[in-house]
Amino acid sequence: MTGNGKNGKNGKGAISAEARPVKRCAIYTRKSTTAGLEQDFNSLDAQREACEAYIRNQEAQGWTLLPESYDDGGFTGANTERPAFQHLMVDVEAGKIDVIVTYKVDRLSRSLLDFARIIEIFERHGVSFVSVTQNFSTADAMGRLTLSLLMSFSVFEREMIAERTRDKMLASRKRGKWTGGTVPFGYQSVDKKLVVVENEAAVVREIFSLYLETRSSLAVARSLNERGLLKTVKGKNSLPKPARAWTVQSVGQILTSPIYAGLIRAGDLVVPAEHEAIIGESQYKAVQRLRAAYTPSGPRLGRNPSYLLRGLIRCAHCGAAMTPGSTRKKRKKGDAKEYRYYRCSTRDKQGTDACPSRPLPAEAVEAFVIERIKDVAQDEKLLRETWAKLEGRIATEKATLTKRRQALAGDIARLSLETRRLAESLGSGISGPARQIIEGQLEQTSNLLTDSERQLHNLELRLDALNGSRANFTWVARMLKNFDILWQSMTPVNRRRLVLALVNEITVNEKTDTATVVMRDWAEGISGESEGNRDRPDYQDEASAAGEART
Repeated sequence: MTGNGKNGKNGKGAISAEARPVKRCAIYTRKSTTAGLEQDFNSLDAQREACEAYIRNQEAQGWTLLPESYDDGGFTGANTERPAFQHLMVDVEAGKIDVIVTYKVDRLSRSLLDFARIIEIFERHGVSFVSVTQNFSTADAMGRLTLSLLMSFSVFEREMIAERTRDKMLASRKRGKWTGGTVPFGYQSVDKKLVVVENEAAVVREIFSLYLETRSSLAVARSLNERGLLKTVKGKNSLPKPARAWTVQSVGQILTSPIYAGLIRAGDLVVPAEHEAIIGESQYKAVQRLRAAYTPSGPRLGRNPSYLLRGLIRCAHCGAAMTPGSTRKKRKKGDAKEYRYYRCSTRDKQGTDACPSRPLPAEAVEAFVIERIKDVAQDEKLLRETWAKLEGRIATEKATLTKRRQALAGDIARLSLETRRLAESLGSGISGPARQIIEGQLEQTSNLLTDSERQLHNLELRLDALNGSRANFTWVARMLKNFDILWQSMTPVNRRRLVLALVNEITVNEKTDTATVVMRDWAEGISGESEGNRDRPDYQDEASAAGEART
C-alpha cells in the first residue's frame, strides 16, 4: 500500500494501484482483403495502434494489454469462420480475457445476428466489449443502452428471416410441393420429393378401408396389430427405426392426413400436391365426414356408442345434461353384470341439495326412445315432406353458393393478374418511394388473393357436404323403412348415428315418470344448416314412462 489511510486509501481518498482490480485486455483486428498486408505498416497495425492508445488511457482503471495478438487478415466479417477470432473465443471461454477492444464494431462482425450471439457469450463470461472509434463500451451504462438497441434490431432481423421462411414454404406448398419434416408413413423422401413405398402404401389403403367398414380407429389398430402389420417409423433421412404397434392416435394421424389423397395443406387451404396419391380423394373425404361424426347442433358419436342418448338427454328438474355411467355387480352365480345408467351432472357435481334426480336405467330410457322412433318410421307423409323440404334447401343454397363461386373465381383471376403485374414492376428496377408504394400494393393484393382462395376452398367443401346430404337422408329413410329388422343387425355406431339424425332432445322427469322426446327437423339437420330460429315442426311425444324409465 502506498497510502497510510484506512482500507488502503491515501490522503486524497483514491484507491491505490495495488488494490485496484486488473482488467486483462485483448485487441482484435480484422481486414477483409489481403491487399496491403505486405506493407511495413498496414491496416491491422493501424487498428492495433489505436486500440493500444485507448488501453493506455485506461491504465488508471487497471486496464493492461495482453501480449497475445488476434489478427485476421483477409477474412470477411459476414461470418465467424476466422482463425484468430476462433482463438479469441476459446480464450474468452477459458476465462483469460476481461475486455475485448476493437477499432470499430464491424471489425468484430458485420452480421447483426452473429454480433448478438457473440455479445451473449461475452456477457456469460463477464467480458466487456469496446469499440474505440465509436464510443461504444459495454462497461458503462450508455454502452449497454446501445447494446439493447442493437439486440432489438437483431430480434427484428430474426423475425423477418422467420417470416420470409414461412412465406417461402407456404408459396411452395401452394404449388403442391412437400417442404420437408417427418416423412409420412407410406412414403420415402427422394431428392426432396415424396415417393410411394408400396408395402407401406398397402397398409395405408387397408387402414382407410377398415375404418370405412368399422368406423373405429381402435378396431383398425387392433386388426393391424393382430395380423402383425406393424408401423415402421422413419428417422432422419428416411432411415427406418424399430417397428411399433399401431395405436388409436397413430391410426388417426393416417386417416386425417390429406397427403395420402394426393393433397397437401398450405395454410388454410388444401391443394393438389405433386406427389402420387395412395388413396382416392373421394375415399379420403368419406373418412373425414365419418370422423367429424357431427349432426349439426348435435353431439359427437362419442367413444362409447352403446350409450345411444349421450348428449341428448337432460334432467327435467334442473335442466342439466345427464351423463352416462356404469357399474358392475356380482350375481349369485359368481359372474358380474354391468348396469348402465344416466345421471344428472348437477347432482353429480354439487350433490342432492342441488338436484334430487336419481340415476335412470339406460336400457329402459333407450327402449322408450326407440319406440318413439318406430312411431315416426311409420309416418310416410312426414318422410315425403322432409325429403321435399331437404331438396328445396339444397337447391336454394346450391344456387347461392354457385353464384358466389363464380364471383370468387373472377376475383382470383383478377388478383392473380394484378399480383403478376406488380411483381414485374418491381423486377424492372424501380427504386425509391415508388418502389415502396408498389411493394405495399403487392402485399395487399397478395393478402386479398390468399383470402379469396381460402373462401373458395371453404365454399367447395360446403358444396361437397350438400352433395352428401341426399345420401345421408336416403340412409336414414332406408333405416326407418325396415326399422325392426335392421335395428337388430346394426352396429352400436350406426344405431347411435341414426338416433342422432332423428332426435333433437330428450327430457326425463324422474318424479312424474314422464319423458319428452323432441324429434329433429331432419331437412335442417341433414342439410347442415345451423340457424336455430327457424320454425321447426317438432315431432313431440310426451307419454307415461312408468315401468320403462323408473329407477
